[in-house]
Amino acid sequence: MLNDLEIARQVQLKNIDEIAATIGLGPQDIDHYGDYKAKIRYSTLSKIENNPYGKLILVSAITPTPAGEGKTTVSIGLSQALNQVGKKSIVAIREPSLGPVFGIKGGAAGGGWSQVLPMEDINLHFTGDFHAITAATSTSAGNEVTPVLVCTNTCWPGSMV
Repeated sequence: MLNDLEIARQVQLKNIDEIAATIGLGPQDIDHYGDYKAKIRYSTLSKIENNPYGKLILVSAITPTPAGEGKTTVSIGLSQALNQVGKKSIVAIREPSLGPVFGIKGGAAGGGWSQVLPMEDINLHFTGDFHAITAATSTSAGNEVTPVLVCTNTCWPGSMV
């Protein structure tokens, strides 16, 4: 049986513009982060705000199985299944914590045949949002300014998030 990395290495990645086109978005509707990653621009929402057919499925607060299948794997698998039955579906995921970098937790790119690629980018830097938050927090701490952050758990002023 192939492990996650072996499966990922076999896949020919699609350009993000090709993926965006499957849901009716053009290059002008997304902010590119290389050839394989992008964020949907906020202004794009005005194009679809009157679309009566859009649905949102939020996958949250899942305790991973012993094999490590958690929110990302379920989200990707669900989107793959919807596409398989002819529905237009994509997955929007957030940048993961730094847990995978330090070996504290599994990666945040799914697993098996339900992965988001390129996994190295996702687990190490993705679009740079997490780095921007930590840099801003560290800068604020260095200037003796208490940063105001919305946290789901305990935060210490002046610490890296």
